[in-house]
Amino acid sequence: MVTSTMNIKLFDFQEKAVINLIDLTSGENSKQTILVKSPTGSGKTIILINYIVEYLDKINKNTAFVWLCPGKGNLEEQSMNKMLKIAPTKYVQNLQGALSQGFSKESTTFINWEMVTKSGNKSISEGEQKNLYDRIAEAHANHINFIIVIDEEHSNNTAKANNIIEAFSASHIIRMSATAIKNNRFEYYEIDETDVIESGLITKAIYVNEGMNDNETIDDEYNRLLLLADKKRKEIADRYTSIGKKIRPLVLIQFPNGNQQSILDVENQLKKMGYSYENGLVSKWMSEDKRDLPNNLTENDGLPIFLLMKQAISTGWDCPRAKILVKLREGMNEQFEIQTIGRIRRMPEACHYEDDLLDFCYVYTYDEEWKNGLFQQVDKAYETRRLFLKSKCKTFTLEKELRDRDFSMLGSKDIMKKTYEHFVKKYNLGKDKKSNQNYLQDAGYVFENYLIGKTIQGQFAKTSAVENEDAKTIVVKDVVNTHKHGIYLLHSTDQIKKVIGLTTAETKVILERLFRKQLNPKNKLVSLNTSEFYAFIINNEKKLVDEFREIGAGLSRQLQLKMKKTSVFHIPEQDLFKYDPSTKKVIDFLTNAYEGYTSEFNTRLIRSTSEQLFEQYCEKNRNVDWVYKNGDTGQQYFSIVYIDGFNKQWLFYPDYILKMKNGDVWIIETKGGETAGKNKNIDIQIENKFNSFKEYAKSKELKWGFVRDIDNSLYINNTEFAMDMSDDSWVPLEDLFNK
Repeated sequence: MVTSTMNIKLFDFQEKAVINLIDLTSGENSKQTILVKSPTGSGKTIILINYIVEYLDKINKNTAFVWLCPGKGNLEEQSMNKMLKIAPTKYVQNLQGALSQGFSKESTTFINWEMVTKSGNKSISEGEQKNLYDRIAEAHANHINFIIVIDEEHSNNTAKANNIIEAFSASHIIRMSATAIKNNRFEYYEIDETDVIESGLITKAIYVNEGMNDNETIDDEYNRLLLLADKKRKEIADRYTSIGKKIRPLVLIQFPNGNQQSILDVENQLKKMGYSYENGLVSKWMSEDKRDLPNNLTENDGLPIFLLMKQAISTGWDCPRAKILVKLREGMNEQFEIQTIGRIRRMPEACHYEDDLLDFCYVYTYDEEWKNGLFQQVDKAYETRRLFLKSKCKTFTLEKELRDRDFSMLGSKDIMKKTYEHFVKKYNLGKDKKSNQNYLQDAGYVFENYLIGKTIQGQFAKTSAVENEDAKTIVVKDVVNTHKHGIYLLHSTDQIKKVIGLTTAETKVILERLFRKQLNPKNKLVSLNTSEFYAFIINNEKKLVDEFREIGAGLSRQLQLKMKKTSVFHIPEQDLFKYDPSTKKVIDFLTNAYEGYTSEFNTRLIRSTSEQLFEQYCEKNRNVDWVYKNGDTGQQYFSIVYIDGFNKQWLFYPDYILKMKNGDVWIIETKGGETAGKNKNIDIQIENKFNSFKEYAKSKELKWGFVRDIDNSLYINNTEFAMDMSDDSWVPLEDLFNK
């Protein structure tokens, strides 16, 4: 299907993709949105350009294509330049061109998402010059058909982005994603990654952590990974030379957050290995720092052999000579974004050499968690719709509670004492520090002088297979280095700090007094030296966070809530609601406070079981005048203050406010119920919330209750808290609502 206007020949799988897109956008019964799963390296830009040319030449010349690209990496410029190169007879422009010239037929406009969605941008604001909406309206007046291409729209699934898409009123919307999930509301087409591999465009396989040994003890994580990567780079470079190829393999070194100390440590290590910015062998590409990036960086014979980068260039960047990815950690529990592997999967000459060393790509990392689906946000099963408040609800007000920033929570000494008592009681600890350590170790706590991590190792053909649970796992032991692992300790301390509400410094003091060897033995559980203390906190971060959450869930002194602040709550006059467009039977929910609220907003994709049942119950109850579904967080919603076991103030947002026809006002909080005797509630603070809710309702003379479900029936409690729903405090909902 190569036309005379094209300067490139397609692979079979690419040609099939073009044919399918033509069929799906020209058929009378096709759905508006076409979701295409296109593996990284499959040439999605080439496919889309060919599709556009074919559509304009053979289907409908009176069409303007709008190509929306991610904000980072200048992908819109790369894509536009590629179209200029391979389809030189077609008219292309950027956003500025569209604002000055408008959208003409047979045009393709490349737009960076950030140019139209960032706050304060002029392209969509009112002014003397015509904005984007004006130009769209002009095109509609000229009967121009729009087709939108959304390229990796994972970070712009927002109300503003949706408004812009809707403004185009496109006949079709094509969404390209490497990690798309099939959804019945979309047309769906998938390019098989195996076909892409067989074409030679991408590597035959990915080798993760080649050369690592199980239970290996290392002195320096960064040094170990860089040496492994450099050894592999040299092997690949020598093999290219032996077969007469002038290809210089590139190693990508990825920092999750771009911590300056981590970057400096890597720069110093590379310099020791003979690679530096000065000799041109190292380059840096961070959002705030682009250093020594040569024009030929992406060419096969480009000079730099190490590129320091952040997640920012994980998409929209094409450098086929990149063969090795080193993913560093700046904390122990970071996730590896599998999509990043796409940066090293391309073959430098779009063919295999029938040599595994050259036909594979290589990843080196100590990451424990691997996550696929970086771009799946665009493919969520729900969408959003703006609804407007009914007139009869606009005058309703309630007094809502806000946190008092001057509220006095427990001090660090009290929290330390409470924590000490918790551990002593829970684990039966005493004065003997060694015995205490044994008890805690039996309970699952790790005591070592090195950091214990797990990672995967193996060979994977498909990128998605890297997260396979059956992948081989190896244990890595990293000898504690208080200088290098200080950032790990800080990260773990910060996770605990979020739970107890103290500063990082105060939290660290508590941990040290409980677990670290010091002169003052009072309230000390175990006595660890410095390296053991670092390892204990880092290795046991998750257990310690859960421990402090459990302490915080203890009953608080709710009488101190008299120190709260208040303000007047009005139901928002408009709001965005998630809805499920695949709902087959759409029924109006007439009792809802918002016009247009239907059963589409009340499915399992949007609501919990207890929420679904409660909304359905209200719709059938003739005594209900209206029901408002409160938001989960935000100043515009109704909130009540509760305090936890540390006397720290928190806000919670009861799920529903009801106005009954007799004038009564009910406030309802729904929680997970029970199934086959198993508790479905996941809120550890449920009792503190219950008690504060009870106090609030009593002071305002309002009706209230916690509602939970058993076997598709609802029960309510507004007397005394009990987790067990067999308790007499839980009564059928209708017993109270029908009184």
